[in-house]
Amino acid sequence: MAKNVLIIGAGGVAQVVAHKVAQNAKEFGTLHIASRTPSKAEKIIASIRDKGHSVAFSAHALDAMDSAAVAALIRRIDAGIVINVGSAFINMTVLQGCIETGAAYLDTAIHEDPAKICETPPWYANYEWKRREDCEKAGVTAILGVGFDPGVVNAYARLAEDEYFDKIDSIDIVDINAGSHGRWFATNFDPEINFREFTGTVYSWQGGEWRENRMFEVGREWDLPIVGKRTAYLSGHDEVHSLAARYKQADVRFWMGFGEHYINVFTVLKNLGLLSEQPVTTAEGLEVVPLKVVKAVLPDPASLAPDYEGKTCIGDLVKGTLDGKPGEVFIYNVADHKDAYNEVGSQGISYTAGVPPVAAAILVARGTWDVKRMVNVEDLAARPFLELLGELGLPTRVIDASGDHPL
Repeated sequence: MAKNVLIIGAGGVAQVVAHKVAQNAKEFGTLHIASRTPSKAEKIIASIRDKGHSVAFSAHALDAMDSAAVAALIRRIDAGIVINVGSAFINMTVLQGCIETGAAYLDTAIHEDPAKICETPPWYANYEWKRREDCEKAGVTAILGVGFDPGVVNAYARLAEDEYFDKIDSIDIVDINAGSHGRWFATNFDPEINFREFTGTVYSWQGGEWRENRMFEVGREWDLPIVGKRTAYLSGHDEVHSLAARYKQADVRFWMGFGEHYINVFTVLKNLGLLSEQPVTTAEGLEVVPLKVVKAVLPDPASLAPDYEGKTCIGDLVKGTLDGKPGEVFIYNVADHKDAYNEVGSQGISYTAGVPPVAAAILVARGTWDVKRMVNVEDLAARPFLELLGELGLPTRVIDASGDHPL
């Protein structure tokens, strides 16, 4: 019996997820989307209809911070798969709702506590991994971090393990957005979540231990396909924390590209205290959170899509040995912002984050990834996922000893 799908969230990534679910409606049962603000969900459904898709899609009001409300909605619509693409603050309540009802759970980022920034590693162990036993007892499939990074890049590491090396020595994940949105300054995701990624300690796994750096302290130039030479900085990121658990013997690092303008604006905001999540009181006696004020005055990331041009390049440079011989492979994807907008009305960053959870949902619906326990993406067979992603619009390419070629 086909599984009904519930999408939680109504931002730019949720729009991509909803469009892709609609395009692949034959894989599922009934389709649903829920948001604290139902009008946002209705707007996404209208955008699907504007693209000529006539599938039935229902919108629901939901406070996803309330696990009982999540469970109640899952039961009411008999959802078999929940795709959580709301704020990272709701992961644990949505996961709990799935455990209580037996629905499969998919998300695209690690849970965050609004009151904390950059907790001690490994981050997954602070929240999601504490529910592993509960998932297994309930027979619930929970696939964590199945966006692009984390997500697809984890599958790239697993592909390297399965098909290229018998021992992996290092995994360097590189994320370059060579696109331009034409605004003076904006973030590609929720500004609150985006800035929180970069205001804490940068953790990497090197030499069998956690290493600490400051943001923008360590940078290097990368020469990548299509986007060319770009400077990327060692950054803290979700996937390092799970990959380090599977590949303990390897160095695991995440590198993100930033231009000088972004770094300058970020530095000024941080030095002024405007990226703080701690409340302050104004001279008029109003209590405000500086980071939320910054979020309120910046463009909505979803509004960037119509003017976005250029490409992204995200991939893994994996080094290791096979039969005692050293080698390396670069596994990557290039996506185009304008192509993403023309297809689903979103920019390329949202597209790369939103397509993978739909591929995962299809694999759960087919039974291939319906594993009845909690996993990260690298715990699952990579090739079925990557091949399906190619069919859905995110093809994988590989640079190995034989050259640059499709997967």
